[in-house]
Amino acid sequence: MGHSFWHASKALYEKVEEVNSEKYRSNNMTPLVELVPLPTGAQFLNVIESVFSGMSKAILHNSDYQSVDECTMTIDRYFYERNIAFTVNPDALARRLGQREDRGRL
Repeated sequence: MGHSFWHASKALYEKVEEVNSEKYRSNNMTPLVELVPLPTGAQFLNVIESVFSGMSKAILHNSDYQSVDECTMTIDRYFYERNIAFTVNPDALARRLGQREDRGRL
């Protein structure tokens, strides 16, 4: 389990049940949420979790979006700009991931 209190918490399951209710989904036009268990020791997910953690801190925490579309566009722009930055400077991505390669070696 991660450090988040949401992992395997009763509050999480209650929230999922709420957002999956027909009334909630109809009123908010939202999709069905399905929880999928992850394999134990899936270290490759740490990179994914760090990316989404950075995104949530940068654009979701303390935000006040007026619509789902506005939030979605902001998320899309975040990843677009992030990907361009790392395309222009791939060494920065390698350092961030802790996988800097020695380009002098064959």
